[in-house]
Amino acid sequence: MGVVDCDTMLMLLASSEEVPAEYRRTVTAQMMKGFVDHARAAGTTVTGGQSVRNPWPIIGGVAMAVRQQSMFIRPVNAVPGDVLVLTKPLGTQVAVNVHQWERRPAYWDKVKDIITLEQAEEAFAKASASMVRLNKTGAELMHKYGAHAATDVTGFGVVGHARNLAGEQKTPCELEIDTLPLIRHMREINEVVDFNLLAGSSAETSGGLLVCLPAENAVPFCEDIARLDGCPAWVVGRVCAVPAGARSGAHIVDKPTILDV
Repeated sequence: MGVVDCDTMLMLLASSEEVPAEYRRTVTAQMMKGFVDHARAAGTTVTGGQSVRNPWPIIGGVAMAVRQQSMFIRPVNAVPGDVLVLTKPLGTQVAVNVHQWERRPAYWDKVKDIITLEQAEEAFAKASASMVRLNKTGAELMHKYGAHAATDVTGFGVVGHARNLAGEQKTPCELEIDTLPLIRHMREINEVVDFNLLAGSSAETSGGLLVCLPAENAVPFCEDIARLDGCPAWVVGRVCAVPAGARSGAHIVDKPTILDV
């Protein structure tokens, strides 16, 4: 919704019971430090939260802000003729899984002929860099370039979130995605182990923004993202009109352009 500033955050923390005790304190402390560091980078502070024991480590949070309506963008005003811009690449789920498979021979054997260890590590590094990058710049640029609507891309995949976004629009429309920016080598992995990456339903963690922008503002928006964050954004589709009485929706075209990034 283009909310740029956050007043406070609460931390939700689970310390892993499966991590040996001699490592648990260090691991948990580093997780907390990373969370607090990123809160500071976003211009906010952690003021409380909750911690529990759990079989696996978890960290997350709740962000809170009180703002006037003029300071956020309701995700309901996309119109036919707008274009879709995506601010982070797709494929984080695939890259993280491949990284884990490096230590699990039964899984690594399935992909070892199509990706090297070095390439897998490079993909994991790109995924990690994407996941830790804030969407704050994108939110700021939504205001500058007159965004009509936006959503983040996380657990439902790019098509799932696009469908949800389309369903909220005041003007019925179809969000058509014709380009998929993918972390390099993840397309080949998906051909062997299907994560539904090309179908647009592969889950993303800390994904980018899918923004509906006036067509004339899309390229300047992408140029500013690249200049300010040092990372590209891409025009990945368009907002299309639908026949009278038809429902809003979203889809990927039959043969999308694949960008290896």
